[in-house]
Amino acid sequence: MPAETTSHRYRVPVLVLIVFMPFAGGFFLSYLFRSVNAIIAPQLAADLGLDPADLGFLTSVYFMTFAACQLPLGVALDRFGPRRVQASLLMLAALGAFIFAIGADFQAVAIGRALIGIGVCGGLMASFKAITLWFPARAWPVVNGCFLTMGGLGAMTATMPMEIILGYFGWREVFALLAGMTVIAGGLIFISVPERTDRPPAAPLSEQIKGYLFIFRDRRFWSIVPFSILAMSANFSIQGLWAGPWLRDVAGLDRDGVAQGLFVLSAAMVVGSTLNGILAVWLARWGVPLLTVMVGLLGCFLTAQSLIVFQVAPDSLLPWIGFGFFANGTVLCFALLNRIFPLAYSGRVSTAINVLGFGMAFLWQFGIGSIIDLWPSTVDGYAAESYIYAFGAVMAAQLLALVWFWISWRD
Repeated sequence: MPAETTSHRYRVPVLVLIVFMPFAGGFFLSYLFRSVNAIIAPQLAADLGLDPADLGFLTSVYFMTFAACQLPLGVALDRFGPRRVQASLLMLAALGAFIFAIGADFQAVAIGRALIGIGVCGGLMASFKAITLWFPARAWPVVNGCFLTMGGLGAMTATMPMEIILGYFGWREVFALLAGMTVIAGGLIFISVPERTDRPPAAPLSEQIKGYLFIFRDRRFWSIVPFSILAMSANFSIQGLWAGPWLRDVAGLDRDGVAQGLFVLSAAMVVGSTLNGILAVWLARWGVPLLTVMVGLLGCFLTAQSLIVFQVAPDSLLPWIGFGFFANGTVLCFALLNRIFPLAYSGRVSTAINVLGFGMAFLWQFGIGSIIDLWPSTVDGYAAESYIYAFGAVMAAQLLALVWFWISWRD
C-alpha cells in the first residue's frame, strides 16, 4: 500500500516520479484509445461494414460515456481521492478494450468502446486533481501543460507507430495488447501514488452534489467555458477521427501519407501543449492575465482551422501543424477556474468543464460524420466539399462562443 503523507514530505522531482508519471501513463493510454480509430478507420469500416455516420458514432460513443461519467467522477475524486478512483476506472477500460478486441459486430465493439470511455473518463481529471493536491498553484499551468504533452505522445503513438504495428498485427490484436497495458497502468497508480492525510474531510454526499449548483450558477463559469469547451471538442473530434479522412480525401494522401500527417499533427500538439503552459507562466510574470493568453491562443487556433476549412493549400501540413500546436490552448481554463473556486471544489470544477467538453465532442464527432454523409461517397472515400461544411460548422460555433465571451464578460 502507498504511504499516507502530507504535501511537504516529497520534493518536486520525487513527486514527478511517484505522482506525475503514473498518472501520465494512464493519460497516455487514454489519448491512444481516443485517437487510434483515426488510423484504423478503414479496417473498421471494411470489417464491420460501416458508413461515415456509423463510423462517427462508433468513435464518438467513447465521448458520450466519457461525458456521462464526469459529474459523478468529480464527486468521487473529491470524496475518495484520485489514486483509488483512477486505478479502479482503468481496470474497466481494460475490460472494454478486451471486448472491443473480440467483438464480432457493430453492437459488440460499440459496447467495448463505451466501456473504454467510462474507464478512461478520469485520465485527465484525476490527474489534474492529483496535481492540485501535490504541486504548488504557481506551477499548475506548466505541470498541466507537461501532462497534456503525455496525452499528445499517446496521440502520436496512434499514428505512424500504429501504422507500423498494423503491418504485423490486426486491430483486434492491438486492442488486446492495449487491454493488458491498461491493467499495468492502473496497478502502478494504485501501488506508487501516496495518499494525502492533510486534506480536509470530504463533505457529505448531498453537499458535494450541491457544489455543482454553486459552480453552474457562477457567471464567470458560463462566460469562459463555452469557447473553451468548443475549442477542446473541435480538437477531440477532428484530431481523434476526421483529420485522417480529410488528409486522404482533400489532400489526396495514401495510407502512409495519412499516418505521417497525423504524426506531425500529434507532434505539434505535444510541443504546443508544453510551450503554451510555459508561455502562460512567463507572461504572468509580466502581468498578462491567464484569460488573455487563452483568448490569444484561441485566435491562433481559429486561424489554423480557417485554412483547413477553406482548404487553403490542402497539400501542405502547415495548417495542421498550427491546428495541433494551438489545439490545447483553452485547456488553460482548468488552471484558471481552479484558481477562482475553492480548492475543495477542484475535482468538481474540472469535471464540470469536462462533461460539457466531451459531451460536445460526442456531438461534433457524430455530427461531422452525418454532415459528410449528406454527400455521395467517392470510390476511395468521401466528397472533399463535405468537409468545408462539416468543419465549418465546428469553427462557426467557436466564433459565436467567443462573441458571447466578449459580451458576457464585459457586462
